[in-house]
Amino acid sequence: MLISLEISNFAIVNDLCIDWRDGMTAITGETGAGKSIAIDALSLCLGERADAGTIRPTADRAQIVAQFNIQQLAKAQQFLKEHMLNNDEQDCILRRVISRSGRSKSYINGVSVTASQLKELGEYLIAIHGQHAHQLLLKTEHQLHLIDAYAGHTHLQAAVKNQFQHYQQLQREYATLLKEQQAKAAQQQLLEYQVAELDEFALEADEFKQIEEEQYRLSHSQTIINTCQQELMALYEQDGVTVLSQLQHSAQQFNNLTNVDSNLSNIAQLLEEAVVQVEEASREIRDYADRVDQDPLRLQEVEERLSKIMDLSRKHHVRPEALYEHHQSLKAQLDNISSDNARIDILEQEIAQTLSAYQQAAMALSDSRSQSAKKLQKLISASMDDLAMKHCKFAIELQPKPELRPNSEGFDAIEFLVSTNPGQPLQALAKVASGGELSRISLAIQVIIAEKVTTPTLIFDEVDVGISGPTASQVGKLLRKLGKSTQVICVTHLPQVACSGHQQFFVSKKVIKGETFTSMKPLEDAHRVDEIARLIGGESISEPTRASAKELLAIQAA
Repeated sequence: MLISLEISNFAIVNDLCIDWRDGMTAITGETGAGKSIAIDALSLCLGERADAGTIRPTADRAQIVAQFNIQQLAKAQQFLKEHMLNNDEQDCILRRVISRSGRSKSYINGVSVTASQLKELGEYLIAIHGQHAHQLLLKTEHQLHLIDAYAGHTHLQAAVKNQFQHYQQLQREYATLLKEQQAKAAQQQLLEYQVAELDEFALEADEFKQIEEEQYRLSHSQTIINTCQQELMALYEQDGVTVLSQLQHSAQQFNNLTNVDSNLSNIAQLLEEAVVQVEEASREIRDYADRVDQDPLRLQEVEERLSKIMDLSRKHHVRPEALYEHHQSLKAQLDNISSDNARIDILEQEIAQTLSAYQQAAMALSDSRSQSAKKLQKLISASMDDLAMKHCKFAIELQPKPELRPNSEGFDAIEFLVSTNPGQPLQALAKVASGGELSRISLAIQVIIAEKVTTPTLIFDEVDVGISGPTASQVGKLLRKLGKSTQVICVTHLPQVACSGHQQFFVSKKVIKGETFTSMKPLEDAHRVDEIARLIGGESISEPTRASAKELLAIQAA
């Protein structure tokens, strides 16, 4: 429950600190004094959008601090634990600071957080029913929200939402692939032609380098053979003096001299090794010359393939040595397009399966809504009897429409129907209900749902607009009854509702040196009687109105 609220430099509030109690608290006050300012400030502290225009003109920033007891609030405790915002206390403190620049800062238990985190936590702490709630009642999406809130089937709603989001994700991927497929259709034809052409040529890795070397070798084969034969003759095979014979002679001469000087043995050894090297080189030359191919047909074949490589390279705008890698790249691109086509087929199946799962989840949600709608319409009808609408009939028309386009809320069409006079058929609220009737129906629904949904603090901000007399008395009793099980804060201008509060605050304003100040104070005993008398008879309070106020307080508290 809400324990305290501190407001600084917000709107026409300079500095205000309010301590709250359990039960029902009524807030009344002078016209224009700002009875709803505390509610507006609290909404801001719970994550509503900040506006620098709400800062008091004489200040640079506004600050709102709200303290809650969360000892019995398991969901709030779990939220704090998950976000590492919990402390060892039973209380939770929310703080919002708004600067003149328009920027705001949010805190939970002294730790900086986002406004969205404030809002999420706030849903476990407070439910605010505004003075325009009856207008929302005319909107079908709000009617569906009320059914869901009463039913409490959040797991079914989550299942529908998850399936819908998955369906959306698949649809987006499918649309993207289809668009890409259309764009790639012409590219695919070109790729297929290019890959087929290169496949037919069947160039292998490093083939260009190898064939280029072979072509050079074949085109110079005669020169190679002539050189080999000429040098072989000089080294080893010609008659007369050869390099080999000269080395052999020199080696022998130095071997003979080693007998004279042993220091020459190293020279003799080197010459003998040179003889061996020349003999080996001669054999290598002979073998190589024998292997040299002078086949002109092979040369023609190699040159034709080399020419084809050069032609294809120019055609594909790549270097000859990069043609093989280019071929592999084109094949990979073509494979990607083919895999996209396969993915499209798979996606079509997945979309159909997900749509089926969505429809099953939506039907389960629809069944639960239907059961809850029957219970809720009975409760609303009974509550309307208590709100001076004895001859009215209320019904909830819920129709599952699987043919509707999938959405996160399921496929139910809903309409709240009412008959305000005997003999009249049930019709949509918007067609037959007056403003006062809408207010009473809306209030009945809010009270019923508040009893069903465990929110520790309920705020009703002038939800009694459009009602008076005995009906107002019944509204007050409903709210007081609700206050026995949860904390209720109600901003009202009706004496019957104000008298129903277990306690009452009075909001007033005064102007000092051209500056407006608002205050909120609890009313006790005679002061409360005077305020109720003012609500009954206006600013001029008489003994008869005081007597009426005392009587009304006694009646509403009974």
